[in-house]
Amino acid sequence: MRVTIGAARRRKKKRLFKEAKGNFGGRSKLLRTVKETVLKSRMYAFRDRRAFKREMRRLWITRISAACQMRGMNYSEFIHGLKQANLGLNRKSLSELAIHEPAVFDEVFELAKAARN
Repeated sequence: MRVTIGAARRRKKKRLFKEAKGNFGGRSKLLRTVKETVLKSRMYAFRDRRAFKREMRRLWITRISAACQMRGMNYSEFIHGLKQANLGLNRKSLSELAIHEPAVFDEVFELAKAARN
């Protein structure tokens, strides 16, 4: 008797089509193009997980820089002052402080300014 791989193949195809759901036209309907679409989407997802981290760090640095400029110091001097004062705050938390807790950021800023001089 001939053995088919029907169940396994159907499962594999269903998984691919489910992952390609929402794409336009044949990219969600035709097996060959679905395979290409899913492969490419996984490559983009891998790449962009790393790109997202870079973009967020750039955003935090921009926010901190703006907050420092308002207080009369540039970003690099501020970070240098933080390192000299042994304050281990990361850029994300500094950015959040600058936006939501300006009074606390002022205190941190003064500590960095004092350590720099």
